[in-house]
Amino acid sequence: MSARPLDGLKVLDFTHVLAGPFATRILGDMGADVVKINSASRAQGANTPDHPYYLMWNRNKRALALDMAQPGARELGRRLAQQADVVVDNFSVGVLDRWGMGYDAVSAVNPGVIYVQMSGMGEGGPWSDFVTYAPTIHALAGLTHLTGVPGREDIGIGYSYNDHQAGLHGAVAILAALAARQRSGKGQRVDVSQFEVGVNFAGPSLLDYFVNGHKARAVGNRLPYDAAVPHNVYRCAPRQVSSVGEERWLAIACMDDRQWQHLQQVLGNPDWCRAPGLDSAAGRVAAEQEIDRQLSAWCADQDAYELMARLQAAGVPAGVVQDGADLMERDPQLGRGPFVQPLDDPHPVAGVTWVDKLPIHFDVMPCDRYTRVRTLGEDNQAVLADWLDMDAGEVGSMTEEGILK
Repeated sequence: MSARPLDGLKVLDFTHVLAGPFATRILGDMGADVVKINSASRAQGANTPDHPYYLMWNRNKRALALDMAQPGARELGRRLAQQADVVVDNFSVGVLDRWGMGYDAVSAVNPGVIYVQMSGMGEGGPWSDFVTYAPTIHALAGLTHLTGVPGREDIGIGYSYNDHQAGLHGAVAILAALAARQRSGKGQRVDVSQFEVGVNFAGPSLLDYFVNGHKARAVGNRLPYDAAVPHNVYRCAPRQVSSVGEERWLAIACMDDRQWQHLQQVLGNPDWCRAPGLDSAAGRVAAEQEIDRQLSAWCADQDAYELMARLQAAGVPAGVVQDGADLMERDPQLGRGPFVQPLDDPHPVAGVTWVDKLPIHFDVMPCDRYTRVRTLGEDNQAVLADWLDMDAGEVGSMTEEGILK
């Protein structure tokens, strides 16, 4: 069995819902021994081991049930943290410190340990105790305002974009801290503010405001800072599903004059696209509504996939608006892998589960091994034996005391 980049790395995972579990899932995919801490009292909603969210973000981890309301569990948590390379949580700031197993306490015994705190607002500041989920972070960070359409600034992104990005930032923070530890021999505490992650994505809008005094506005599919037309999504001929016609849409983005010229050729050089001024970006921006109207009429009776292929072959950026069924059942690019695959080991409750592969391909150390999500406490014995050399009798006693539940 080939080695993976993070084989041997011990990660103690106190995360929940999406952002934190996504960060540690990346580490697990790369070979780290990620021990997922959960408990019967916390296994509710998205933290339930057979919930779709939990199944999605907690593969390639081992499960340890630890009731942190018990003093004995907190002591066991401290012992585990003293053996860990990395401890990750996305509780409100200070929870691990209150449990007596925060960075200051543990690093005195384990100076190489890395603590990554992935709270909603980060440590300090008047909002540090805020409870946050994707809609609230998106709103506070300005993403909801920026990603709406004109006149509907309430629409927003519609899925947990910032959680995914915070997870990526968390994984990068861990890898950077590990690289720093190789040089210094010391660990450190890292604070990742999911709010600040979201604000980062508003960078151009912030610069425009501070430099030019322009307030950002919702622009839909238009580009706020580039002169590029067409740059929109157009309805194509519906696809028949049984007796129902299913809408199909195609995105077309001409970013320069050459791509516009290629589009003209695919269109057959009709009179309307040879109108004065359309040979320049500024002229096309001025005629945006007319261009969109003409392209909408042209696309309306064409198959979206066939048209995408023709445009791409001509050098025009185009992409079908795909749904989940398209991606999993019809997409030839993902299907060559395949990108999504069922696991041979069925989940005891959910049955056969599927994984979307790590989208990073290592030539020397392939990351192509996936294990199903574990049930609550399924790996108690194995984890405590591997990390703390505990025998079955000790684990049994802790189970009877209610520590491992």
